[in-house]
Amino acid sequence: MLLTLALLLFAAFGANVVLGSMGVGGYLGDVSEMLVLLAASIVFVAAILQKEAAEKKSNK
Repeated sequence: MLLTLALLLFAAFGANVVLGSMGVGGYLGDVSEMLVLLAASIVFVAAILQKEAAEKKSNK
């Protein structure tokens, strides 16, 4: 679930970068783009920590 959310957020960031590089103009501003990338990073870290905790619990 969290990895899917991280992928969607990163895809939104990537689409904005691609649109901006093509000259179409991105749909996010600079600050919005930074916040989306920050959110994707935070969700990704949370997903990794959740998987690590589940693995640690199963090893006990």
